[in-house]
Amino acid sequence: MPRAIWSGSISFGLVNIPVKLYNAVSRKNVSFNQIDARTRSRVRMQRVNAEGEEVPYEQIVKGYELSPDQYVLISPEELDGLDPEATHTVDIEQFIDLSEIDPIFYDSPYYVAPVKAAEKPYVLLVRAMEEQQKVAIASFVMRTKQYLAALRPKDGKLLISTMVYADEIVPDKEIPEFDGLEDIDVSAKELAMATQLIESLSDDFVPDQFRDEYREKVLDLIEQKAAGVETVVARPQPADEGRVVDLMAALEASVQAAREARQAPAKKKKDKSA
Repeated sequence: MPRAIWSGSISFGLVNIPVKLYNAVSRKNVSFNQIDARTRSRVRMQRVNAEGEEVPYEQIVKGYELSPDQYVLISPEELDGLDPEATHTVDIEQFIDLSEIDPIFYDSPYYVAPVKAAEKPYVLLVRAMEEQQKVAIASFVMRTKQYLAALRPKDGKLLISTMVYADEIVPDKEIPEFDGLEDIDVSAKELAMATQLIESLSDDFVPDQFRDEYREKVLDLIEQKAAGVETVVARPQPADEGRVVDLMAALEASVQAAREARQAPAKKKKDKSA
């Protein structure tokens, strides 16, 4: 049973809707410990200074580096005094169209659930947002950090996604490989073939059909090794990035392969029914 990670209320004009936040994503990473290969014992980390001496936890403070080996020391009390006020409210700033938000701004999603006796104003807000097809831009404080967030309706419920701030986005002009892209010529035939390839690969998004194949392979490897089975894993061959590709030939072959891949399930189904 999921546990609420935050409780408060949505501030909507003069209306307050008590809510709770739940994680909408449960990461499925495979975690490893660091082990001494000689003794199979766990490796413990120590906090040491530049002289190699272990530092007691109570002597560790935060330092901001101004220049090499020059730090401004900040105490926990000084930082505590700067913490945003924990208001326990999701303050809606404005409503906008979902298409106005570039996905690059999204960070972590959470379910927003109403507490008992708050269901009606919650449903009212959801339906009004669905009717107007709007998303709310809001701010709230969680664990001493102030977040910018997008509150949106989904299937009669609310989701809130924390967002990064504009000054946290790396400007694309800082990526040198992007220079000069606007000056590259693409022929009408090449564009038509690329469009055809996109159309041949277009389909409905079904999330369940995608799997973390690497994680599955790692878990299978762990299971085999735990059972005493010795395995030999072939290293993948690196791609030949220097090979010159005939763009049109590659596009035509890709379109043909996509067509055959689409026809294969239908042919298999026809053969079974025969």
